[in-house]
Amino acid sequence: MTWRVYLSGEIHTDWRNEITSAVAAKGLDVSFAAPVTDHAASDDCGVTIMGAEPNKFWHDHKGAKLNAIRTRRQIEQADIVIVRFGDKYKQWNAAFDAGMAAALGKSLIVMHGPDHAHALKEVDGAALAVIEQPSQAVEILTYVIEGTLP
Repeated sequence: MTWRVYLSGEIHTDWRNEITSAVAAKGLDVSFAAPVTDHAASDDCGVTIMGAEPNKFWHDHKGAKLNAIRTRRQIEQADIVIVRFGDKYKQWNAAFDAGMAAALGKSLIVMHGPDHAHALKEVDGAALAVIEQPSQAVEILTYVIEGTLP
């Protein structure tokens, strides 16, 4: 059985590649999905496809709705949702994805540093695991798929 894992969250580090490469090296039967990680493409998809907007609110609104089509489907289809909160920026979209995953009863893994523990206490409370490193996500996937410890 192929496990479907959605990788949500910050796009400024290489954490997704760390997880996908390590899982592939272990030969785990996992299919990964993620949001569009090209920041400009994600921000501008709506106006590029549907036309320019002079008001930044509507510019962002169009992009957010198109991105939601992809995100909603991928979270709905996922067996596990991993959401990473990075050190920089306020990642409201990641918090929204975590909430959506929790509302859908998805197995949720949240990843962030200790400095975000207080701010994310409600998100962490909905998660089945709270971790700090991509390697821990790989170990969790190995355990839940194969039943083996590192």
